[in-house]
Amino acid sequence: MKKVVILIGNYGSGKTEIALNMAVKAAAEGRRTQVIDLDRINDYFRMSDHVKLLDEKKIGLVSPTFVGAGLTQTNMPAAVGSAFAQDWDLVIFDVGGDAAGALSLARYHMDFAALLPGQLEVWDIVNIRRPMSETAEKILKLKADMEGFARQRVTGFIHNSNLQDWASARDLRDGYPVIREASEASGIPVVYTTGRPPFLAEFLRDETLDRRFIGTPLPLELYMKRSWGNFTQGRL
Repeated sequence: MKKVVILIGNYGSGKTEIALNMAVKAAAEGRRTQVIDLDRINDYFRMSDHVKLLDEKKIGLVSPTFVGAGLTQTNMPAAVGSAFAQDWDLVIFDVGGDAAGALSLARYHMDFAALLPGQLEVWDIVNIRRPMSETAEKILKLKADMEGFARQRVTGFIHNSNLQDWASARDLRDGYPVIREASEASGIPVVYTTGRPPFLAEFLRDETLDRRFIGTPLPLELYMKRSWGNFTQGRL
């Protein structure tokens, strides 16, 4: 049965990195995989910069910034329709990084509604090192805003706390009680904890952690290798 996953989250939460890792992993397992890039807000971390990788892995890509596909804002909706019409095993939607960005999902509300029970997951990626995500209260407020715009309900959290080039196991340790509080308050499970392999492994060695608030560990290969410092200081 086709599985459709929507990844939402704040700016810099790691949606595109996680989408790439999930897609590559699924393709390596022999699953027919497609990625839909609906992030029209942040042109810095773009899925379309990785066309070669996706092509090598035989992963389909629909992106408004992929000039080679001849896509525009006008014909983008028709291209997105391939996610529902074609015979994929996994389709991953990478959605813009705020509540307004989630609006791009709303036009496909009827397509999502037509999916069978169990086919659709909406996962909110949380990085407590990003603004508006430092506390459980802020996480739940942003989640509610994005749900309203996207007309979708979040079904799981992905814990991806990091500081980009300065990431460490401490980020995951600091984020754990925050994501646990958000999960307990909302009843939404933590489905994945992600991170670079050595930091994730170090974090998981802590036997005091409640595995209910870790989910499945997902080691991340870094594909988005750009300078965060240059981005935040405007030196692109």
